[in-house]
Amino acid sequence: MDEVYQESWDEQLGRHRSPFVFRGICDARADLSTSLMRLGDAAYPDLAKLENHLLRNFRKYAHSAGAEMGKSVWNWLALAQHHGLHTRLLDWTYSPLVAAHFAMDTLATFGVDGAIWCVNHRKTLELLPQALKEVAEPQGVDVFTAEMLDEVAGSLETFDALSDKEFVVFLEPPSLDERIVNQFALFSLISNPSRKFDEWLSDHPDIAKKIVIPAGLKWELRDKLDQAGITERVLLPGLDGLSRWLSRYYTPKSKFAPRNEPGCPESE
Repeated sequence: MDEVYQESWDEQLGRHRSPFVFRGICDARADLSTSLMRLGDAAYPDLAKLENHLLRNFRKYAHSAGAEMGKSVWNWLALAQHHGLHTRLLDWTYSPLVAAHFAMDTLATFGVDGAIWCVNHRKTLELLPQALKEVAEPQGVDVFTAEMLDEVAGSLETFDALSDKEFVVFLEPPSLDERIVNQFALFSLISNPSRKFDEWLSDHPDIAKKIVIPAGLKWELRDKLDQAGITERVLLPGLDGLSRWLSRYYTPKSKFAPRNEPGCPESE
């Protein structure tokens, strides 16, 4: 808790308001590649083109389900990510406890260190193209909505072309359902779909930090999160989340079978 709440004091507000957003990963060795990157291979080397194919067909076949999304590509991209489509987006949360949950919600990874990535979203604003700064600064925000992005870029191609230098925007999606709300969720959006976020962060080391959760502490932290109510039952509302929570909660340590290969399960 000391680590994730460092730098949370806001002198101007006189309140503890952290400038960080968080992402929990079950295996500290895993990188910050997107699902779109994992889908691409030699047959699909152009990830931007692949992304357009995926999103175009998603919009076509999900028209009735996404009728409220309007024409905004950013709303559609958020909806697609939320329902498991391979996109350039990465899931983040304002809550370090929610991030901790996702770093240890799979018992099979308790044999390896987990991690929480912490990114200062206020500092990413300083690296944005001027057109995006001119939208964000008058409103005093550092996280964008779909409507704000629409003012500058109506398509992914236009967004990517805003600057010759790669940049990252944090996008707060509409409250599509209780899962988005309960997870305090938002997404990162990088201007190059082929660029891993951790690689981009390595070029800006003052923006982020990575807190490693030793494997030996996972059981203790997992039990404390359960007692604090940070569980699948709350974060994944519905019978699926309830079943996942009960199945994990009542799994005895004797049934614990750790995995040692790098990476997290795709379901993460």
